[in-house]
Amino acid sequence: MSILADDMTGIYSPSHDFPEELKSSVIAIGNFDGVHKGHCALLKKAREIADKQNCAAGVLTFEPHPRSVFQAPSEPFRITPLNVKRDRIKHETIDFLYELDFTRKTAQSSAQDFISNVLIDTLGTFHVVIGYDFHFGKGREGNAETLKQAGLEVSTISPVQNENGQNYSASTIRSYLRRGMIDEANDMLGWKWHIEGEVIHGDKRGRELGYPTANILLADTLHPSFGIYATLVQIEGDDKWLPAATNIGIRPMFETPKALVEAHLLDFEGDLYGKTLKVKPVQKIRDEARFDSLDDLVRQMDMDCRKARELLA
Repeated sequence: MSILADDMTGIYSPSHDFPEELKSSVIAIGNFDGVHKGHCALLKKAREIADKQNCAAGVLTFEPHPRSVFQAPSEPFRITPLNVKRDRIKHETIDFLYELDFTRKTAQSSAQDFISNVLIDTLGTFHVVIGYDFHFGKGREGNAETLKQAGLEVSTISPVQNENGQNYSASTIRSYLRRGMIDEANDMLGWKWHIEGEVIHGDKRGRELGYPTANILLADTLHPSFGIYATLVQIEGDDKWLPAATNIGIRPMFETPKALVEAHLLDFEGDLYGKTLKVKPVQKIRDEARFDSLDDLVRQMDMDCRKARELLA
């Protein structure tokens, strides 16, 4: 079975009663930011064990990301906001997702409390699947051996590597994205990374220059290095991906208080305000730049659009 395959039911948290029929399940545990190829190895293993045992396969994850609780990040670091993480986990034929509230109080809980209160009493699991470097509890005191000593069956997944011997890891993916290395990031993810958000009203600068844009805030999601990108854009309610030249950044020619994603759709006219867009960077065209005049900017925008169309053809 796969509850998550049909819709976004099958998502539980401490504020919801956990169904008895989903207990005695196999649980994959982790942050799963990015749901990359290494994570998918854990999810696949949980699914395989659950199928052999004729039981449910679930995921236990932590929200918000523990990193944001322990230290205030200087810049956004999440590869996948919660809704995207849920969607990616749904693709891996997992039966349910349990989102544990992560707070400073949670961080002070002992490893034994986590095992007793969450894994056994709440989820009723008998088998957990974890990464080779998984630790939990106050001071990271718990590990695979701690779980085994508590009577749980444990499967530990070794590092998963690409053909170059490089571990699939969220930190490496973040580094690639921050450098605008989209292909390299996507190869590690195993899916095409995108930015998602609601179209907001801007200052209409693009429209005045002949290049209207759909603008979304970057919010708390990691962003690639600022610049102009050839992108594909999907509009809420439509399956098609449309070509666009997109500025991701702060627009050095104008004063703007927040970093924006400004997508100029090459083959679309219409009102997008209030709609959710998915913006999928394909290749970086150039860095952001300041121009001597608006005429110079418009000429460059024309070249950017031509280059984007060429790259997306």
